[in-house]
Parts: sequence; C-alpha cells; structure tokens
Amino acid sequence: MTTPAEIQFKEVDLDAVADAPGKVVVFVDTDGKLDAGARKVNTLTRKALARFLESAAFEKMAAGDVSSLGYPGGMAAAAVCVVKLGRRPSSQEARKAGAQLAKAQGGKDLLVLAGTIMRADEIALGLALRGYKFDAHKTGDSKPAGSVSFMVSKPEDVAKSAAPMAAIAEGVFFTRDLTNEPANVLTTDDFAARLAAMQELGLDVEILEEDELAKLGMRTLLSVGQGSVSPSKVVVMSWNGGGKEAPFALVGKGVVFDTGGISLKPAGGMEDMTMDMGGAGVVAGVMRTLALRKAKANVVGLVGLVENMPSGNATRPGDVVKSMKGDTVEIINTDAEGRLVLADVLWYAQERFKPVGMINLATLTGAILVALGHENAGLFSNSDELSDAFLKAAKAEGEGAWRMPMAPAYDDLLKSRIADMKNVGGRMAGSITAAQFLQRFVKDDVPWAHLDIAGTASVKKETGLAPAGATGWGVMALNRLIADKYEG
Repeated sequence: MTTPAEIQFKEVDLDAVADAPGKVVVFVDTDGKLDAGARKVNTLTRKALARFLESAAFEKMAAGDVSSLGYPGGMAAAAVCVVKLGRRPSSQEARKAGAQLAKAQGGKDLLVLAGTIMRADEIALGLALRGYKFDAHKTGDSKPAGSVSFMVSKPEDVAKSAAPMAAIAEGVFFTRDLTNEPANVLTTDDFAARLAAMQELGLDVEILEEDELAKLGMRTLLSVGQGSVSPSKVVVMSWNGGGKEAPFALVGKGVVFDTGGISLKPAGGMEDMTMDMGGAGVVAGVMRTLALRKAKANVVGLVGLVENMPSGNATRPGDVVKSMKGDTVEIINTDAEGRLVLADVLWYAQERFKPVGMINLATLTGAILVALGHENAGLFSNSDELSDAFLKAAKAEGEGAWRMPMAPAYDDLLKSRIADMKNVGGRMAGSITAAQFLQRFVKDDVPWAHLDIAGTASVKKETGLAPAGATGWGVMALNRLIADKYEG
C-alpha cells in the first residue's frame, strides 16, 4: 500500500541550518514576528526574509499559506519556505500549513524549523495527508519524495503526540488506495485478501463466502452479485481493545464495480464506478487506524463485497428477493443495489454482535450530490445523540457532514404492490427514501446513522488535504467519534 512520509522529530540545531539541503521551512507569526529559526534564516540570507515580510505578497497571505524564496544567499538550500501562522494555530490552520508544505516540497528534503510552535504534530499530519500520490500503475522510475525532518524544542513529546496521527494517516492512505484501485485489480477476492492481511496488526478477520451467506439468508446481498463471476463476500473485522462491553459497529458498502446491472448506467462516466466500494474502504481504513493506535474500544467493521454486472444470471427489474431479516423486496431498479447489500449486513451485524450503536457508510445515491455537492456527506439517523456526536467529531476533523431529514411519510414512496417494499421510491427525495429503506433493517433500540458519501469519497479536483481522486473522507471523523464516545 501507499505509505505516508516518515517524519522525524529532532532537537533544534540552528548551526545546521546553513548547510541543510533541499528546502528549509520557517514560521512567521501573522503580525510578522520572527521566532529563533526564522531569525537565523534572516541572518543567513542577509535580511532577505525581513524584506519579504514587508512586501504586499506577505500581507496577502492567509494563516497557513506558504510562499517560497528561491536560492537564498548564504544557505545551501534550494529555497526557504515561509509559512504564515500564528503561534497558537487552530488544528485546521496547522493542517492547512502542513498540506501547503507538502505541495511545495517538490521531491526535495524538507527541514521544518518548528521550534516551540504549537500543534507541530498537526502540521506533520497535514503534510503527510497531502503528500499522498497514487501511482501504483504508472510505469517508469518514480521520483523520490524527499525526507522530512522537524526541529522542535521537545522532540520526544511531539513524536509521542504525533504517533496516533501517523496511525490516522496510514488509515486514510489505506482507504484512498482501495478507493482508487481499478476494478480489475481490486476484485472481491483481492479486497478480502487485503483486509485479511490486517490480522498481522491484531485485528480478527473473518471472511464469509457465498455458501455461508446463502445459509444465513443474505439473499438481497447475493442478488446484487449474482451476475458477476466475482464471488460475493462479507468480511468481518473485529478490534477488541476494550473490556467486555458490546462493540460499536461500522458497516460498509463494497461494490467493487457498479455497472448498474440490467438497469445499465450510461457509458459516460461509468469508469468512476470503481469508487462504489468507498464505504467499505472507509470502514477498512478506520479499523486499520484503531489497530495501529491500539484503541481502547471494541469495534467491529463489516463490509459486503460484491460486483454488480449484467449477465444471463443477473437480477432483473421486477424480481422479488427475501432479505435475511425476512422482509421481501421488489427490485425495481438494479442500479439501487447498495441498499440491498447493506440491508443484509446491517441485520447480520445486529443479530450477531448486539452493537451499542451502528453507523453504515455508502456511496449510495446521486441525489445526495444534488443536495450537498462534494462539500458534505449526508447524515441520516434515528438517534439525536449519535448524530450530534458524529457531527461534532466531523467538525473537529474538518470533514463536512450535514444531517438530512427522515420521516414516516417518505415510507409511502417505498410501497410495493407485490412485496413488502420496493428498493427505490422514485426520483423525489432519492437520498431520503434510500435511508428510509435502510432504517427498516435497523432494530428500534439500536442507535444508528447512515452516511451517504457519494459526494465526498472521491472528487475530480484536489481538496485541502488530498489530491484529486479518493479523499479518505470519514476515517478521521469516525476515529475521533470512537475515541471521544466509546473509549474508556
């Protein structure tokens, strides 16, 4: 998998700055005040830094912005990167600064003169996250990324606080890799194998194959994958870091490719459907993060892995399928397949694990894109407490989410003439009726939330902390939710 940059934290040694190769980073307060590292660089460059701070360019910089001074006299470095940042920045400002440094690094070694600046660990996290690059399928020699070193006044303390953030970065990278992979590489077999490999981190991983799923009665899930040569699977990942209490459950939609089935999608843009397993990718990334940082909580992650293909064996519009719960579903549109996968996995999670709460994630509807664009995921929930806790965690991590309404009136749109329900409710309120469908497979006493991440899982343009493509949205927010609400 793609691995985040290894960032070293070491004692401040300003005598080494003059001969440092690559790029040297200094921090300047928003009022132009220089710390010890910046003063050293200013002296070495014969006050070139001070002259820059008097310019209109510095005045226009916002908190977290970076400007580069090329080929500074008196230094071996190719450039000095000037970061405008207050001495006590917010987490988001610090991460922004780190992300801007990652963009400015350009394959050079980076020496960051952080000194006593607050949130150096958050700066490092932003740098690591924005340094992601998915080039596994590009030929030719890849350019070296360059090393990253932070000079800080208390390196051991900063390294200790940065360690769980390094685990978060690795979890995000794992999610991004999975979501970016083409479907001929990330088959259901390959996906399951990558998850099974996390047993070496201390996770318990169990793979349920098609014959076991049939015995359990997961017919709605199996109906989605029956047109594909790739076998459908459910993978269960358990992290038992808490006491004897019941676990919190995460459930992910893992459609490794979605043609729409017999209700075939238009050709234009269908190549993007490699990301339709984004929900399962987030669940996998969270479980990896929890294992790496040895979280003191019990969490189970379940993902339904299928491929939705048209063939002579594929499910037809008009077919009626019985779920594991026992309810029957008239399948009006085979392109509304994610909810069929989640229905069975949600029910199985409750029956087997009796979770204290449950969140499912899915790139579920185009309707949520119409409603919220790429800035926010849609949150649907039967619990104000769980919803509020997640929104608080998402805001703290800078991951946009917005609570959407649910109401019994929307259930009328799912009524079927020949079965207990239809799998779609028509064009109106499409993301809400999808959530109402899922709620039918959630027990009344289980706090539950559904996250529709169709707009946030993968994007065409870069974001603050990610290049174009898979974002890893949700890993940080869910990790924080678990840390805040479920760790002892």
